[in-house]
Amino acid sequence: MILRSLLFVPADSEKKLAKAKSSSADALILDLEDSVTKENRPRARDLAREFLKDKHAQTIWVRINPLGSDDFIRDVEAIVASRPAGFVVPKADGPQTLATIDGHLSTRENKADIVHGTIKLLPVATETPAAVLSLPEYRIPPPRLAAMSWGAEDLAAALGATTNRDESGEFLFIHKMVRALVLIAAKAAGVDAIETLHADFRDSAGLERAARLAQREGFCGMLAIHPDQVGIINAAFTPSSADIEHAKKVVAAFASGAGVASLDGKMLDQPHLKQARHVLALDEAIRLRR
Repeated sequence: MILRSLLFVPADSEKKLAKAKSSSADALILDLEDSVTKENRPRARDLAREFLKDKHAQTIWVRINPLGSDDFIRDVEAIVASRPAGFVVPKADGPQTLATIDGHLSTRENKADIVHGTIKLLPVATETPAAVLSLPEYRIPPPRLAAMSWGAEDLAAALGATTNRDESGEFLFIHKMVRALVLIAAKAAGVDAIETLHADFRDSAGLERAARLAQREGFCGMLAIHPDQVGIINAAFTPSSADIEHAKKVVAAFASGAGVASLDGKMLDQPHLKQARHVLALDEAIRLRR
């Protein structure tokens, strides 16, 4: 599953759902939570079910409401039988939240004659203080974990912060720390780390900087809140022709089976080979998706 770009789509908007069908995003997240008012959620669930009846070029996820909220069970009961790729889980306090949700899904998958574990989970893993403190627990992956992302807005509100960025637009230290911990937790769990959204959808230059930095640091993709962000994000997380050519040369340098090699006057060891193979595998997966 390729998750370079994940585009949020308010599930109560027929217009936005229709437009999303032609998006080049790898995944669409049909939103039943923050972008939908409580009174519109029944309609949003109906529209999400209709949307999931069709085949789509993108992987389709649904952001449900938090465990413990009035709308959580309604969301799960309405959507499970439509077989989305997974649920995006907001305000997850830790792996135990996903374990509880797994129980709800297992019961409903069984009733709908769906293979157990088909519907995956992608937690927004930092939206509460308890969630941040629970990040190390993901080293033992909870059921259905497919990837992990993080959120800066809800965490700032939970902390009582007036902002999450400094005067230059950079994340404040506390949010940089949390972001790093999510990346490490995801890698420890063996799943993709997904960078949080860039809220200013008109700031293309800022988005590109954020996406390319995330890619260099090890994130595999990024959330998007506007269709215009998708192309920039995809480009940042797609290996360039130069990246691919270099990776091929690195793999060729190890063709003899030696543990170390040299290329263009530089010594290479196994981490270089591992990274080169990752680049080539990602390039192949992207080409197959096209």
